[in-house]
Amino acid sequence: MIIRIWAGQVMAGHIEEFCDVLTSKVLPQLDRTDGCLGGELLRSVTEGEHQVLVVSRWRDEEALRGYAGPMWRIRPVWSEGELRYLAHPPAVTHFTPVPALRPG
Repeated sequence: MIIRIWAGQVMAGHIEEFCDVLTSKVLPQLDRTDGCLGGELLRSVTEGEHQVLVVSRWRDEEALRGYAGPMWRIRPVWSEGELRYLAHPPAVTHFTPVPALRPG
């Protein structure tokens, strides 16, 4: 499994509307994408900070390549309509889960 974190800095005054777009359109679309194992939206709670993260879980590299293309490791995916909410283009990072060590 690969965890993909899409991070966007939202322009002041647009956070509520952008979160609505992400929860009503983007997350349902991710759920319908082959190889996506689910996703969630996180919003910064720091006063004055307008950052959102879309954290999605993917079956494997092949699934991510199918979703984001051959440059999936560095290419964030967004629609042109989403750019009007963002202070600058989003960034993307990837992680793999680390199994917990069992004592003994």
